[in-house]
Amino acid sequence: MNALSVAVAANLPVLLWGAPGTGKTSAVLALGERLGLPVEVVVGSIREPSDFAGLPVLRDGRTWFAPPRWAERLAESGTGILFLDELTTAPPAVQAAMLRVVLERAVGDLTLPASVRVVAAANPPEQAADGWDLSAPLANRLIHLDWTVSAASVADGFTAGFPPPSLDGLDPAAVRPADVSRSRALVGAFLRVRPELVLSVPDGPSRAWPSPRTWELAATALAYTGASEAVRAELVVGAVGEAAGFELLSWLRDLDLPDPETLLSDPTAPLPDRVDRVHAVLGSVVAHVAADGSADTWQRAWTLIARVARHTPDVAATAARSLAARRPRGAVLPGTVLHLTPILRSAGLLP
Repeated sequence: MNALSVAVAANLPVLLWGAPGTGKTSAVLALGERLGLPVEVVVGSIREPSDFAGLPVLRDGRTWFAPPRWAERLAESGTGILFLDELTTAPPAVQAAMLRVVLERAVGDLTLPASVRVVAAANPPEQAADGWDLSAPLANRLIHLDWTVSAASVADGFTAGFPPPSLDGLDPAAVRPADVSRSRALVGAFLRVRPELVLSVPDGPSRAWPSPRTWELAATALAYTGASEAVRAELVVGAVGEAAGFELLSWLRDLDLPDPETLLSDPTAPLPDRVDRVHAVLGSVVAHVAADGSADTWQRAWTLIARVARHTPDVAATAARSLAARRPRGAVLPGTVLHLTPILRSAGLLP
């Protein structure tokens, strides 16, 4: 339940996998009530593709793909939770129509507000009535969480009442752009070491699998400072799958990176020896510079890039391109780095 609450707070699309009758729908409705968000329940098994792609109608002499009322209600409220229930009972044509809804928040010619959360629930196909396997494209748009209940919690619920979802420490603002940038840099450094994990399309039906889209979800989950390490790990694995997720988490635990501000302030501060850690360090520095936004910090970062260029020029060139794209107004290159002509030219800072 904690992982579901964090996913909703962080606006990450999530899919709950669990047996029928275990309270998935009730939990989402209760969570929406605690957060003050309207919940629109859309059951896939009783819907048609037009319920997501829109019904073509004439309006002002042109074809308009009219959205259903549930989408109009969410758009009018400006926020809410779209709960796609019984996902594995939706036939393939309906699943295909859901793709743009989950990824782009588009329902026909209506775009749902960005603050509308997407939560789905599904029974394993073998437990669903007339169940279908979840298509790989739709699976790749969601973070997959296992929904389990214990006999003790059910017994306690019948005795003392089922507790409402816990919202302790949950704050949507806990996902800060600077933290997301830093997480993206760390994920990017990891994928340089394990490029084969950038994309691994499953041969058949699957749940979570790694792709650029799901690595983006994983990076956002890592950036959520309002969640415990265990919950963030659950979300990462739910985004990219167990093999890739556990490998990333293990790699992150082994990192011992210096603070970006320390490196920018002390030209003699030691740098890591491993190339992947240098990539991660420079990525964190660029994220720090972008969050700071000052010309002075941007200029000091070039001194660090010059240090890295002496030993690993290819790593320095990658960071230089990212840093150049974040140049503040009025910032000038320090004269001490003008000898890095090839790197500066590749970054677009020299003709």
